[in-house]
Amino acid sequence: MLDRIGGEVARATTIVRFAPGHSFSAHTHGGGEEFVVLDGIFQDEHGDYPTGTYVRNPPTSRHTPRSDAGCTILVKLWQFDPADRDQFSKNMAEGLLSVEDGVRSAELHRDAREVVTYFELDPGAALQVEAPGGIEVFVLSGSLMESGDDLRQGSWLRLPEGQPFAAEAGQGGAKLWMKTGHLRFVAAPS
Repeated sequence: MLDRIGGEVARATTIVRFAPGHSFSAHTHGGGEEFVVLDGIFQDEHGDYPTGTYVRNPPTSRHTPRSDAGCTILVKLWQFDPADRDQFSKNMAEGLLSVEDGVRSAELHRDAREVVTYFELDPGAALQVEAPGGIEVFVLSGSLMESGDDLRQGSWLRLPEGQPFAAEAGQGGAKLWMKTGHLRFVAAPS
């Protein structure tokens, strides 16, 4: 558990590991679910999602998750616009565009509440992001320095409204998932 607001039904950010052959019962996402496959292959009746896939299951969507070989996902629950019905999955590295020297990005999702982006940074590349509504980052691989903190694979960082993200990639470069704007809407599910 990285973050939780609420009781039994909660707005949460969690790392979930599926043992090989593990499954969950069919369920409906009342507040939506988005996740990134960190390793392995996540599966449900909609398809197989290998490492590097970003999936959005909006409010009212239903599925039966499993993983035959095992997997690890970064999952966020109850963080959608209640009217969102856009269900999709994407290979995060598909469609990368160069945005600065040594920095490539792919926009994964955008709506009036948030922007979700995947970044790849070459060794020593700098990335600066200023966004209203806060910034959340998960380091998928490599390392980077941000405000004197050494962030490595598996590091999670959340910056409040008004605090920019300014980082430099380490010797092996870095890959990261970033969400901006959404912290304006932080609340426990009702």
